[in-house]
Amino acid sequence: MFPFRNILFPTDFSVNSHAALKYAAAFARHGHGRVVLFSVQDAKAGGNLQSQLDELASDPLLKGVDTERFVVEGEAPAQIAHGAIDHDIDLITVGMRGRNRLSLPFGSSTAEDIIAESPCAVLAVRPPQRDFVEQRDDEIDIRLKRVLLATNFRPSSVAATQLATQMVNQLDAELHAVYVIGDYLEQISIMFPEGGLAALTRLRSYVQERMAHLSRTGGATHIAEGRPYQEIVKLADTLQADLVVIGTALHGSLFGGSQVLGSEIERVIRNAPCPVLCVPAARVVTPLPALVTQIVPQT
Repeated sequence: MFPFRNILFPTDFSVNSHAALKYAAAFARHGHGRVVLFSVQDAKAGGNLQSQLDELASDPLLKGVDTERFVVEGEAPAQIAHGAIDHDIDLITVGMRGRNRLSLPFGSSTAEDIIAESPCAVLAVRPPQRDFVEQRDDEIDIRLKRVLLATNFRPSSVAATQLATQMVNQLDAELHAVYVIGDYLEQISIMFPEGGLAALTRLRSYVQERMAHLSRTGGATHIAEGRPYQEIVKLADTLQADLVVIGTALHGSLFGGSQVLGSEIERVIRNAPCPVLCVPAARVVTPLPALVTQIVPQT
């Protein structure tokens, strides 16, 4: 899974999307790989995007990096997902707008949809935030010091745990893992004290046991209680984490249509003080108890 060798950089040529280019270049350099410059054009829109991609390929950030350029037509999230498969992509880097809207400038919620549909890891970058890529003259280096892994021990977090471990081992960084016991369990124990409190007690014991086992593999562990995204963001800020890694299980929309991310994951991405690496996994059943292990086959 790591190092990343084939990185897809989707762009609409805006400042926001360009913020993710240095990450694409840095990971390609580290993995001795390539950057695929990718733009999706509305069939009704005009303009010569190919010439803009050709100009982007001469950006100093990409000096010495192998690049390929593609312009396609269609809906951005679907075409980017297809492009990731067609070009054997390991990582997609996307730049997002500010904290109030999770979107790339070329379409509302585009970044969220890219993450939901991607077959590979997606690095979501939302400037201004803590940066772990350093540019010196013509050199771009990865300076990753602390990685925060948000885990829930479901199948959706397995791939994220593996990738985070590989990254810290190869980049000589610290690994911190956090499990957040959701505040809804506290609410249940208040409403149904005869059963809810016992379940909450068992869950706390289970989490402590699992985190103790995880700590034996290296790194620090943290257990928090509250709203998951708030606790994850707060800990990332306290630790001055350079990167948050989180598994992204998909859920069916209540309104039909395509699969969507969970609201807590969306809020982590919107509010994190550093880039967030979203790692996809098999779709899983995820009702309230955070210990479900039944895998749902892909359709």
